[in-house]
Amino acid sequence: MKDLTQGPISRLLLAMAVPIAIGMLFQTLYFIVDLYFVSRLGDAAIAGVSTAGTVTFVILALTQMLGAGTVALVSHAAGRKDKAQVNRIFNQSVLLSAVCGVLTLVCGFLAGGVYVRWVAADAAAAAAGTAYLYWYTPGLALQFALVALGSALRGTGIVKPTMVVQMLTVVLNTVLAPILISGWLTHHPFGTAGAGLASSIAVAFGVACLWAYFVRLEHYVALQPREWRPHWALIGRILNIGLPAVIYLVIRAFGPAAQAGFGIGGRVMQAFFLPVMAIAFAVTPVAGQNFGAGRFGRVRETFRTAAILSSVLMLLVTLICQWRPEWFIQVFTRSPDVVAVGAPYLRIISWNFVASGLIFTCSGTFQALGNTWPSLLSSASRLLTFVVPVVLLSRQPHFSLVEVWYLSVATVTLQALTSLTLLMRELHRKLGAQPAAAGSAAAHAGAVAPGTDGN
Repeated sequence: MKDLTQGPISRLLLAMAVPIAIGMLFQTLYFIVDLYFVSRLGDAAIAGVSTAGTVTFVILALTQMLGAGTVALVSHAAGRKDKAQVNRIFNQSVLLSAVCGVLTLVCGFLAGGVYVRWVAADAAAAAAGTAYLYWYTPGLALQFALVALGSALRGTGIVKPTMVVQMLTVVLNTVLAPILISGWLTHHPFGTAGAGLASSIAVAFGVACLWAYFVRLEHYVALQPREWRPHWALIGRILNIGLPAVIYLVIRAFGPAAQAGFGIGGRVMQAFFLPVMAIAFAVTPVAGQNFGAGRFGRVRETFRTAAILSSVLMLLVTLICQWRPEWFIQVFTRSPDVVAVGAPYLRIISWNFVASGLIFTCSGTFQALGNTWPSLLSSASRLLTFVVPVVLLSRQPHFSLVEVWYLSVATVTLQALTSLTLLMRELHRKLGAQPAAAGSAAAHAGAVAPGTDGN
């Protein structure tokens, strides 16, 4: 365990955010590597894999539900130095990951193809997307185990093992992707199915590595089968904390090139978000341990520091996207039709990057406080301000994709303001004025004994 209740907040955030960002970068490279090699198969293949990739977003959102609850509760218990509770929370998270993994397998194999055929632009894109999703479904199911294991470590302040494992899995995926997709060496290409299979094998390897780490090297948090009996109250707390397919459906009338352009642009945007997402992920254990230890002044300082760092980083990325957005699309394809969609998308959507960074930071702080319902409310508000108008706009005779991008900028800005308002209210409710001052006094007094690094 690493004690995050001691030391400068900015240093703690950066020390955790850097390895988290590296790990997330390699995790994102799963899809980018697949997309790079799939792009050699044509626009229909890109569109199909991008469309199927929206299922990945849904699964990742569900894994974050599990991860957010695990990190928050583990960090609170670690801040109180309650090792028994840390292990109980972790093992209940492992149990939940197994249940979610089984449900993902069943739903993926039964309904995945139906979904892809529904949102794909044409039959060729649907076939490519279905083949990819079928073989990637086992990997998506295993993502829950990967998140449960990594989240427990992050809650105790340990992030390097997860980063190393993610790096190894991407290296494996990068080696397997051209072999399975294009038939390098074997001369038996599997097309988009090979992309899904390569990712599933890599994720399985990552789960095996982290599992071995817990069995052989980890001492503070341990796999304890006796704790796998359901503790319903604790499971409820995990889920209570943790509670872009619509766009693909809207733009399918523009054809596979439009879906491909949006798909590539979306992946590039994800890569740009990695640094601020890493900071937001670091906020949760840092603020969470301090909240559990009653050091409320440091909780507020964590949010302020993270918000400033995120805003500066996102402003720099915005300027890059205003300058030459087409460069990022042309890494994957030179198709003029695809670039014509992807480049304007990045240029326009980049105006909401600073607001997105603030939303991520608020979300990480909500998780640290053990209440993500305000974050859910903020996201739900965007469903009303963005999804409903997009569906209505798509039915108009002169509908254009640019209208969707501008609407997204406006609604993300509104969501950021909503998140900030709700967070200020939550900070005042959970921390108040006097506890914050007491927490600051405790910080100067050094009342809490430092723990071991563990990294």
